[in-house]
Amino acid sequence: MKEQNQTIPFTGYQKFAVFILAITQFTVILDFMVMSPLGDILMKDLDLKPTRFGLVVSAYAFSAGISGLLTAGFADKFDRKKLLLFFYIGFIGGTILCGVVNSYPLLVAARIVTGLFGGVIGSISMAIVADLFALQQRGRVMGFLQMGFGASQILGIPIGLYLANAWGWHAPFLWVAGMAAIVAGSIAVKLKPINAHLSFQHDKSAFTHLIHTIQKKEYRIGFTATALLSIGGFMMMPFGSAFAINNLKITQEELPIVFMIAGLSTLLIMPIMGKLSDKIDKFKIFTYASVWTIIMIGVYTNLSVTPLWLVAILNVLMMMGIMGRMVPSTALVTSIPAMQDRGAFMSINSSLQQIAGGIAAAFAGTIVLQKDKFSPLEHYNTLGFIIIAISIVSILLMYRVSKLIKRKTGESTEPVSVIHEI
Repeated sequence: MKEQNQTIPFTGYQKFAVFILAITQFTVILDFMVMSPLGDILMKDLDLKPTRFGLVVSAYAFSAGISGLLTAGFADKFDRKKLLLFFYIGFIGGTILCGVVNSYPLLVAARIVTGLFGGVIGSISMAIVADLFALQQRGRVMGFLQMGFGASQILGIPIGLYLANAWGWHAPFLWVAGMAAIVAGSIAVKLKPINAHLSFQHDKSAFTHLIHTIQKKEYRIGFTATALLSIGGFMMMPFGSAFAINNLKITQEELPIVFMIAGLSTLLIMPIMGKLSDKIDKFKIFTYASVWTIIMIGVYTNLSVTPLWLVAILNVLMMMGIMGRMVPSTALVTSIPAMQDRGAFMSINSSLQQIAGGIAAAFAGTIVLQKDKFSPLEHYNTLGFIIIAISIVSILLMYRVSKLIKRKTGESTEPVSVIHEI
């Protein structure tokens, strides 16, 4: 049976929901993404070796993972709007802390606080998407949400680098916190309560609900697939700016241009990938994007000194694959859980994703070496080969997810009553 027979249009409120969730994702992604371009500045300013910087990134990931597990049992027992606001306000507080600390230990502590709250926001957003949108709409929704990644590179990262170069590395964090505060106000005023799932709850305790969610085999397949996809991004991303500057010999002033061009391409690619995912088999789109990713990572991680124009082109081509596979994979994985399990499933999924990413970032820090703060990074291409191997396994796992979804949609339909209530 095909995944969909027709394209379902969005209602006016659904369009607003997509917009507000995309802006929320933009600020959360930007808070994490800004660590990569600030990597070289932080490593020089705080005199950090790659291993210690890898731990700064891991601190966020590990705390986000722990938070996801702790909140998973409660995720389906509250109005999702209230849950989103609670964690988003906590995220804002953690980001402010990142903007005022002055030492490596305090920065690690601030990243832990930010991760405890920020790491759960994505899973809550995904649960909201699954509640408000039919499977035939989710490819487009994921495409728009993933545009937050591109927007963070086009607008956020270049502006963040400018602020960091002008006023120090604290400034970008304070800027993100200011934007997020405005978004939090919009969520509080405009977003409607999301509580239809409460009537489906049968587990009496949060712990019982958590265990029941983990015990389901089809859920565990989705968890594993998502965790593997996360590993690749966390291994490469923390050292992306340091590799560009010290190995490819891109200057600190040219770096924002590279990120801006790559981000602009992502803004164009994501909606297209979303539409294709809703019209064509999602697994096929994921496979094509994964194969392209494997090729480009193999090329990029083995570069030496490279002209700016070629670095920019290769970054665009690599982002086409990396971000292109995220749209169909996320649309598939969010379709696995039943309505009453969505909050717990998304929280556990996000938790395992963050923990896997944290381990990957810490592991990458032990592989990548640098003789001094101005020397080229060594063994960055080793990370590329590891990611290629993981990507191949990811294709096999996502194939199982795709088969699972096709069986599910063949047996039962999405509870359209929730969608019609919007």
